Amino acid sequence: MKKWILKAVIQKAISWLPASQNINFLFQKYVTKGVRLSDQYFTDKLVHASDHLMYFQNYRKTESFKALELGSGWYPVIPVALFLGGADEVVSIDVSALMKRKGILETVQKFLSWQEQGKLKDLEPYIQAERLEALKKLNNPALSGAQLLEGLKLTLQVRDARKTGFEENHYDLICSNNTFEHIYPNILLPILKEFQRILKPGGVMSHFIDMSDHFAHLDDSISIYNFLRYSEKEWARIDNNVQPQNRLRLKDYREMYQQSGIDIINENYRPGSVEVVEQTELHPDYTSYTSEEIAISHAHLVSTK
Repeated sequence: MKKWILKAVIQKAISWLPASQNINFLFQKYVTKGVRLSDQYFTDKLVHASDHLMYFQNYRKTESFKALELGSGWYPVIPVALFLGGADEVVSIDVSALMKRKGILETVQKFLSWQEQGKLKDLEPYIQAERLEALKKLNNPALSGAQLLEGLKLTLQVRDARKTGFEENHYDLICSNNTFEHIYPNILLPILKEFQRILKPGGVMSHFIDMSDHFAHLDDSISIYNFLRYSEKEWARIDNNVQPQNRLRLKDYREMYQQSGIDIINENYRPGSVEVVEQTELHPDYTSYTSEEIAISHAHLVSTK
């Protein structure tokens, strides 16, 4: 049995169990090794953080700001970077409470270790000296999770992003990091509309999207377009609730932004491989897309209000 099929079967089974997110965490940590704070994972998140801060400073010049992150995950890499960049308030929301004290402290220590080694070069232009000193004080195993969060000006919340309850025009920056692809379109569209409501006039939204088949990250016998071979019904049988994949292409996200009244002011994307797309037997559901539209594998969308 191929690795991706085995993972799909296991995660499907996990999704039916109580505390499925916690069980999936253990599965990914000890079996697939997908939730470790590895150097590669940390590097990827630092790139995201640097871009969030760069575009934020380009379009909204302020030394202090309020930020909202969608998709907390297990390690607060982006929130720590935003803290170092001057955020007075960072709220990170998710559908499940995944982050633990150990992961928070490990992230703090990783930042400090890399800073000492001179490996935060992309982030350095945005780091405020007094915040770096404050971060050093948090490198203390005696601190509780609540104390670490308070020191980072970070609040973790399990909340429905479609109806946040936050005040209108509250946040200067709203960001996410490879989260949109896990949200089905009927849920993502109202989330975008809600984010536009709570974003301040002149505020910035910055969202990274990974449109590749995530099963291909584990199994190199399939391409990143493998999941496009299946019909909607077939994919529903394969997909799961602990790590769902909506299979949307950049064209679809653009349309949802337009429906939400959000103007994209900067768009970067990886073109992917048209050759691989044309070698893949795509399901007829995708015949309305060009090979180039299908091929795009990653995108970064920046918008202002």
